[in-house]
Amino acid sequence: MTAADLLYSEVEDELRASVRALLADHCPPDAILGRCEGPAPYDPALWRKLAADLGAAGLQVPEAQGGAGASLRETAVVLEELGRSAAPVPFLGSAVLATTALLACGADGLTPALADGGRTATLAVPLSAAPGDPYPATVRVDGAGTLGGRITSVADALTADVLLVPATGPDGAALYAVEAAAAGLSVSRRTSLDLTRPLADVTLTGVPGRRLAAGPAAEEAVRQALLTGAGLLASEQLGIAEWCLATTVAYLKDRTQFARPLGSFQALKHRLADLWLDTVGARAAARYAADTLARGDADAAVAVAVAQAHCGALAVRAAEECVQLHGGIGMTWEHPAHLYLKRAKADQIALGTPGAHRAALAALVDLPAPAAN
Repeated sequence: MTAADLLYSEVEDELRASVRALLADHCPPDAILGRCEGPAPYDPALWRKLAADLGAAGLQVPEAQGGAGASLRETAVVLEELGRSAAPVPFLGSAVLATTALLACGADGLTPALADGGRTATLAVPLSAAPGDPYPATVRVDGAGTLGGRITSVADALTADVLLVPATGPDGAALYAVEAAAAGLSVSRRTSLDLTRPLADVTLTGVPGRRLAAGPAAEEAVRQALLTGAGLLASEQLGIAEWCLATTVAYLKDRTQFARPLGSFQALKHRLADLWLDTVGARAAARYAADTLARGDADAAVAVAVAQAHCGALAVRAAEECVQLHGGIGMTWEHPAHLYLKRAKADQIALGTPGAHRAALAALVDLPAPAAN
């Protein structure tokens, strides 16, 4: 078994620099604030630059299918930077969840278009779905082979060109590709906490679909997509925490009280030192999860559960500290701190809560909780 490598490679550092420079130029906080409550929260121009110009959408796609032939480690680096910027792009749904499902079931007809950013897709499951959950059963296949049912709170469905829909029918589980423009399909936006990653309800009424996989292959594709999504979401949560910590430290160095910088007060130093230590731990957990997923390691499920159990809670705490330690300005709409708090809180319940991942971890390592009296 190959040992895990938690360090960033030179290629990964270069990729990070490119993504960070792109986001600094095209995704400043004021631009996000200007879009997030409008009719088009996503930034299509930013997505084209990220997905097509930088090739980020196809990092995990093999070169033979039009991708970069990199790995999930590089994908995780991109997610770190997207978390650091709270970028309003459909990367999680298209480049992670949908692409992973397609690769897992061997349905390579769609992957070239997703890899070059020409089209987007998402896995049509509730964002709260966790690895290990039962196969989704809210969509049924009728005798004519059309799909009917409803899926709530789907991430990145509003801009998806294709929906990958798990369904059940007389022959058991199956995974279908459904065009967003198909007759009988409706996608309605719903109120979501995270304004930069809107959710939508998907309703299907007699919708035709193309079957990608059936039986165990479909179940494994959905399972692998959710496991990978949860594992890489930890990298986004790490990016959120790092931005919140760095921004708060910079503010406390400049802001003065009683003729002293706020950062010079020992109580605040201790809070930030504790947060820094936890962030370092989160980086190790997120990197280990990404590395095990990239190598297909047998320890991947354990690594993902550990990363989510730690990083989900940390991102929320870092964002709460950022809001509080910025004082009055941190409570205003004009300061971007609230975007990170909302993203962090939404991420905490996405793809399994920390509590759900701790319960899964206990079963994976055979340490169940004590029986209740």
